[in-house]
Amino acid sequence: MQKARTLLFSRTPKSLAVLTNRHTEWHNVRNQATDPFDFTPELYKEVDKILRKYPETKKQSAIMPLLHLVQRQAGGWLPLSAMIKVAEICGVPQKRVFEVSTFYCMYNHRPVGKYHIQVCVTTPCMITGGDEIMHALEHHLGVHEDEVTPDGLFSFTEMECMGCCANAPMICISDYSNPPNFKYDYFEDLTPARAIEIVELLRKGEYPKVGSQTGRQGAMPACGRTSLFEPPPAPFCREIK
Repeated sequence: MQKARTLLFSRTPKSLAVLTNRHTEWHNVRNQATDPFDFTPELYKEVDKILRKYPETKKQSAIMPLLHLVQRQAGGWLPLSAMIKVAEICGVPQKRVFEVSTFYCMYNHRPVGKYHIQVCVTTPCMITGGDEIMHALEHHLGVHEDEVTPDGLFSFTEMECMGCCANAPMICISDYSNPPNFKYDYFEDLTPARAIEIVELLRKGEYPKVGSQTGRQGAMPACGRTSLFEPPPAPFCREIK
């Protein structure tokens, strides 16, 4: 499937020019500054809650959580018209919202699947099978990285370190299957075969077990517990499970 590179903004304001190379036609999805967008009444309640956290003169601090709300409503990505709406709500130039949205990798600028799979490719995951998981997903789903399956269910991409190096390799899944609800879960100690099993469970409407796929607790050594075989003597500074 070819990634179309047709630019959309031949007649758009200068403030939108920065995105002409980022916001392109993708999978035949229309994405133009003039497209209508507004938050639902339900999400406007959350918008108000977010804005109340900041002084009137610091409303730009709400840009990131408001972009997160946009993704929840839009099914996992940021339409251009929605980012313009966020700029309007925060009272900032549009480019301020574009700067934030293009800096952080968890904001998606093109449509994603209902289950958006992010595969860690940083060194610990790479040397323990992260690349093999990427190849397995590509072969099993029949699409390349950053493409969406024809049924709209799945997309996948690579991601840099997500902080579970001791449990490598891992993926995280952004669940946009029931907007505006949203889940973001880690699946650790993976093999390519288990990654495919997780995909098929999601396809059947079953949510797989979150966390380590080998049953270890947290980042406990893969060989099992190496200390604290018996309850330590009191006094305790915290509850020990």
